[in-house]
Amino acid sequence: MWGILATDPRIKSRLYGAFALAVSLGLAGCSDLDNALFSDEPDNGGAPAASSDQFPPATAPGTAGTLPAAPATAATGSAPVIAITPVTIEPGANTGTAVSATIAAMRSQLSTLEEHVASNAAHLTELRNQGADAARSYQEAKANITTRLQVGTTRGNPELVAQWNIAQSALDAIATNINNMNALGATIATDSSSAHFALDQIQSTYSVSGAVDEDHRQLRVLEDETNQTIVLIDRLLRSTSEDTQRQTAYAANERANLTTLAAAIKNGELYGSDLGSPAVASAGGPMSASTLAYAGTPLVVIRFDHPGVDYQQILYAALSQALQAKPNAGFSVVAVSPTRGSAAAVQLAQTSAKNHAQEVLRSMTDMGVPATRLAVASATDPSATSSEVRVFMR
Repeated sequence: MWGILATDPRIKSRLYGAFALAVSLGLAGCSDLDNALFSDEPDNGGAPAASSDQFPPATAPGTAGTLPAAPATAATGSAPVIAITPVTIEPGANTGTAVSATIAAMRSQLSTLEEHVASNAAHLTELRNQGADAARSYQEAKANITTRLQVGTTRGNPELVAQWNIAQSALDAIATNINNMNALGATIATDSSSAHFALDQIQSTYSVSGAVDEDHRQLRVLEDETNQTIVLIDRLLRSTSEDTQRQTAYAANERANLTTLAAAIKNGELYGSDLGSPAVASAGGPMSASTLAYAGTPLVVIRFDHPGVDYQQILYAALSQALQAKPNAGFSVVAVSPTRGSAAAVQLAQTSAKNHAQEVLRSMTDMGVPATRLAVASATDPSATSSEVRVFMR
């Protein structure tokens, strides 16, 4: 049914307007993710979370929270100009008939549409350049972060925090640019409807009585010019739609990558791509403790036998290899405590192991593993000499 409806350009323009609204509403939720990005607190229903880990506003010299503007020139890699040349509307003599007056009015309307075509093409080129500038700023900030993390740096390095905020501002600018493209697409869709309506009027005017041969000649010329205008408008609408979809997918993907970079900055070392990227399919529902499988060899065993155990890089590598082998895998995070010593010592060891398990769980979610694919449980092991966290794949 939809394939049949989409063949009518006027219906296509209405569908585009609906798509633009849906994308715009979808992007509106991105800021909520950013507001809670670096908080270790659970979701509190949308209220701002107070956390010492929250990154402050960008403080890079000279930025003041704004994006560095790059001129839209060929030297900076500006977007290509939309190659759309408006149709030249041929003037026509007044024959003194009523049909001639109708033709003059329709010719004026078509001239207005041609002005819209030129203006919209220029606006789309401008939006493309703005999107390219924002993407360039984002990639530069991201490259600075990954370079510093690759060679090693301190945990929570404030210089990288500033670069992260610049990257986030660039993604916000891309989101704004997408919304502007949505608005432009809706305007072009309205022009498309007007052009098709004008074509219907021209074709129905042929049957109006009282016209002379010159009137019909001018109608044929105007009909050809309207058909050419429709082609240009549809081409412009298609370009706008493709740009919107491409930028929307890019922004969504980079939001996930930026989340992974946030965790890497916290720990001062580079992980890799987001483990919850689209390439990794989501598992079904959340796992319960009763369904955990502890048998077999754990993916990684983290022994917390001294303060400041550095386990993130090893954990990421183990998770990455596991997901390559089984993209739909879920994980069991098991807090293992020793049984030696007094009852109070055993109780303290169990509490310590559970706290460490929660810490490992947060690290895994920071790396991009969906929470629905994680479960936590506790166990004891007489052979353990200190509290451990064992991660199993299921």
